[in-house]
Amino acid sequence: MNPHRASGHTHGHAHGHHHTDIDWEVMATQLETSGELQLPVLRRTTAVLSERLGAEQGVRRVLDIGSGPGVMTCVLAETFANAEVVAVDGTPGLLDRALARAERLGLGGRVAARHAELPGGLDGADEHGEGGLGTADVIWSSKAVHHLGDQQGALDALAGLLRPGGLLAVAEGGLPTRFLPRDIGIGRPGLQARLDAAQEQWFEMMRAELPGSISVAEDWPAMPGRAGLVRTGGFTSLLDLPAPLGEAARTFLHTHLNRLRESMSDHLDADDRSTLDVLLDPQAPEGILRRPDAFLLSATTVFTGVRPAA
Repeated sequence: MNPHRASGHTHGHAHGHHHTDIDWEVMATQLETSGELQLPVLRRTTAVLSERLGAEQGVRRVLDIGSGPGVMTCVLAETFANAEVVAVDGTPGLLDRALARAERLGLGGRVAARHAELPGGLDGADEHGEGGLGTADVIWSSKAVHHLGDQQGALDALAGLLRPGGLLAVAEGGLPTRFLPRDIGIGRPGLQARLDAAQEQWFEMMRAELPGSISVAEDWPAMPGRAGLVRTGGFTSLLDLPAPLGEAARTFLHTHLNRLRESMSDHLDADDRSTLDVLLDPQAPEGILRRPDAFLLSATTVFTGVRPAA
């Protein structure tokens, strides 16, 4: 899902937020629910990564940077069955969830966790992570880089952790998530477009408040090449859950809308705030938990590059 338009994106813990501060511990359940809804996309994604990398048997170590509760960490462990997969995050409670999830799925012997604040934790000082994260054959990062002030600098650091021939994959960009028709029968039509605009304003504020924030054209297709990687490219996967939605997706959207109502109110007019209140009413037939026309459609774009062989 698009990073600043859905409350369930995976992340790296970064310092320095003020009005846009995010409590990742509070969002833990929402993050895990989002990841589980995205499982079909995540599995297709790792299949493409395996194809682009080539010899899967050669993958011995994988880093999931900004792992959150570890949904993708475990998918990576399932795909690269001979590798140690390390969940890296700045929120201890989310790392606990990642390890617990790995145990439930029978992956505990190959999934580890490292607490690291980003960007300072992007240090490859030691092969096994002593004093640093160590190096890896595959590095995955989803919706984490945009929480760091110097996005190109973060990609440069991640590329530096790759072993020769290793693959970096970064999920950023994509398209705004859609889940309601243009006219929902209450309030003014076009609510989602106005929610998008409010979230763009929030995202701009969040980026400006980051330590060392650098304003740069976010040319994601070109950025891996600037980090010294070759065989760069990108691909997009679609999550398409049609109406009527199941309970998990409806609960996810209810939590998402509730967070928007709390954090974006200053950017919305009274009419749109009232519409959100109806959508959040668990008893209202027009509410997101009951209405028959709610769906979930999102596009996730992944950009990749390979470290040149020595």
